[in-house]
Amino acid sequence: MKSSKPYFSYALHAALVVLGAAILTALLAAPTLAIQSSGSQKQNVRPSATKDPGSSLEEGEKNVEQTSFGYEFTQPQFHIRHILIEHDAGGAGKITFERLHEEVAIVEPVALSKTALSRISTLWETSRFLESDTNYQSDKQFPHLGTIRLMMAKGERNRTAEFNWTNNATVAALVAEYRRVADQAIFVFDISVARANQPLNAPKLLERLELLMRRDGISDPEQLVPLLRDISRDEHIPLIARHHADRLLKKMKK
Repeated sequence: MKSSKPYFSYALHAALVVLGAAILTALLAAPTLAIQSSGSQKQNVRPSATKDPGSSLEEGEKNVEQTSFGYEFTQPQFHIRHILIEHDAGGAGKITFERLHEEVAIVEPVALSKTALSRISTLWETSRFLESDTNYQSDKQFPHLGTIRLMMAKGERNRTAEFNWTNNATVAALVAEYRRVADQAIFVFDISVARANQPLNAPKLLERLELLMRRDGISDPEQLVPLLRDISRDEHIPLIARHHADRLLKKMKK
């Protein structure tokens, strides 16, 4: 009879190989299972996580009370018969104005300078416009001077005050500020049209600008510096207008 030891050794060796392979397979599979389990946990946590910061910001912005301001002037017999200035708390907005015998209103963007916005904002705050119910109309009526409306809205609160003359110093100063904004914006529009289509009108426009500047009738002359520089170099307009623009720049530097 042949010995059973060789057979036993072969069987033992085969068993050890199979066992080793099984252990190796289990070890290789373990990291994969751990990754899959970790991934499952992350997915389960997401639905209950905090909302995306972007969506929270948008909701917050919707809850912020937006403030808007307005100034309106109407006198059907004046050359500029209607002016409407609307802007936000940052000074960005638009101006709408109409001229006598012209049916089409002109709408232009307007941006108050930091200096002008500071003055205007202070006057609005001093007047406590939304909290007040003060009647700004003076005892005397001056309808021939035109009708003025001041408007302010913040959130659900809004107020419009109408008058043709006021003895309230703060409100009168506010009206004067808006008139300066209007005159500056109208000049910018008119000189732009002149440079493009009617260059011969440029000298008269610059004369009018200098008159406004002499009587403190411009909202912020510094805002006009880049424009005046361009005009002083614009060969499409008369030389007298270019020299005038250059003189105004020199006066502003003094």
